[in-house]
Parts: sequence; structure tokens; C-alpha cells
Amino acid sequence: MDISVIIPVYNEEDNVHTLYYETKPILDSLNKSYEVLFINDGSTDSTLAELKKIKQSEPQVKIIDFNKNFGQTPAIMAGFDCAEGEIIITMDGDLQNDPQDIPSLIKKIESGFDLVSGWRKARKDAFFSRILPSRMANWMISLILKVPLHDYGCTLKAYKKSLIKDIRLYGETHRFIPAIAEWRGAKIAEIEVGHRLRKYGKTKYGLNRTMKVFLDLLLIAFLSEYSTKPIRFFGGMSLASGALGFLTLLAVIYMKIANHIDMTGNPLLILSVLFFLVSVQLISMGFLGEINIRTYYESQDKKTYHIREIFR
Repeated sequence: MDISVIIPVYNEEDNVHTLYYETKPILDSLNKSYEVLFINDGSTDSTLAELKKIKQSEPQVKIIDFNKNFGQTPAIMAGFDCAEGEIIITMDGDLQNDPQDIPSLIKKIESGFDLVSGWRKARKDAFFSRILPSRMANWMISLILKVPLHDYGCTLKAYKKSLIKDIRLYGETHRFIPAIAEWRGAKIAEIEVGHRLRKYGKTKYGLNRTMKVFLDLLLIAFLSEYSTKPIRFFGGMSLASGALGFLTLLAVIYMKIANHIDMTGNPLLILSVLFFLVSVQLISMGFLGEINIRTYYESQDKKTYHIREIFR
């Protein structure tokens, strides 16, 4: 199989038929073998029935039906697990991504890149509720993860199967795949893609996702630097806390000697003890993290490195 197109859908009964029959002639024109995987993420309308109608006459269509709404990240992960194509395309099911951009993504992949991300430069969404928060989030994500992209939230992306076969996704982390891939040495490109107004159905995105994305960003940032060396993170904070405790204790002793202030009634003494206790707790967490990370890798025979290719 050359190409797999993964389309998560949730209550998109008015869109799936049009989307598929817009996408099909474009894939046919590539003269490559392909499949289209619709992941029905627990839709409560007639989305599944519409997909089954398409499936009756289209053997290249596969339907993965969830028994409840798990979210976009698990839906994309299910698509990755079931996809057979060497190049994998992900796109939204609301008709806002333009299938006409698929050949450009594939061409970029075939030129030597491992992942190509779409950039909705001329985005057709409400400015204050969608575009402005998205720009702020993309700026913050690029700053923290040090992988500069204009549009992390664009679902329209192309991947080499060899890149994503070992990537596991949790929470809302599908948007961070480019950063995860870059840490593994992947070659990443970004191209401008079209964006269209939503005609049918309601958007599944809103400001309520901001906090979830922010928490996932903190997790990804931690994993990027310390996933195999947690002692560096917790140890560093432990040393800082211990140093603050020591300085506070020196201040208490100085106040006792120079100003004859009672140590037992000095709140700085309690603060010093607190800093020392926090220091011990943090270094203990670092040791436990090191034990856990070694158990994780060694029990599953995982490696702490990733090989692109071996030349013999």
C-alpha cells in the first residue's frame, strides 16, 4: 500500500460523503495504491450509517468504529495502528482541510522529508475565538519545544510510516507529533495549505481545550529533555531548594548572633526546614524516576536511541 488517508470524524453526517468523493479523484490521479480510513469517534448522529453507504461501493474505504467518544488523539492513534500505507496523510472530517493539498504533501515527502505539516496561512475561522488563541499557542509551543512551526494545530499532515510506527500518543498530544519526530532526528517541512469555512455541523474545538493543550505542552517539554534522565530535572530543583534552605539557615544564625533574635521564634527557621524537606523529597522523586525509566526501557527491550537506517 502506497498511501493511507486517516480521517477522524465525530458527528459529521453532512460532511463525510462530500469529503470522500472530493478526496477520491485526487488519490486516483496519483496512480498509487491507497486506502481511506474513517475513524468514527463515537458519533451520536448518522455518521456511521453514511460511512457504511460509502463503503458498499468503495472497497478502499475502511471504517474504524469506536464504541464511545475518545477524542481526536486516540482516533489518530487508531488510524496509525491500522494504516498500511508507506505514506500516511491525516486530515479533519469537517471539509475545512482541502484534499487538493494532498499531492503537494506527498511530493514533499518523496523529496526526502519524514514529516510535512500544513500551515493554514489564510485561515477561515473566527479571529478572537480561534485564530488569535491559535497564534498565541503556536508561538508558545515553538518557543518551549524549539521546533518552529506556524501551525501545530493543523491536522493536515503527511508522515512516513517508518517515522510514526513507534510513536504512541496520549491526551491531546497529536498536535505535538512534529516536535516528537524532530527529537528523533526526523526531517520536517511545512507548506501552506488551503482552509475553508465550515458549512455543516458544529466545531468540536473551543477555548476549553486551551488548558488541556497547555498541560500536555508541559508534559511534552519535560519528556523532550528529561524522559531518560529525570534525576537531572528533580535533582536540579532539589539542589536549588537545598541551597535556599542553607541560605535561609545562615540568615537565621546571623540574626541570632548579630541582633540577638530568638531562633525558635523566627519564621525563617521554619522556612529553612521546609526547604530542606522539599529538597529531600525532590531528590527522592528523581531516584524513583530513574528506577522507573530503567524498568520501562529494559522490561520492554526498548532503546534510548532511534536508528534511521543501517548501511551494510
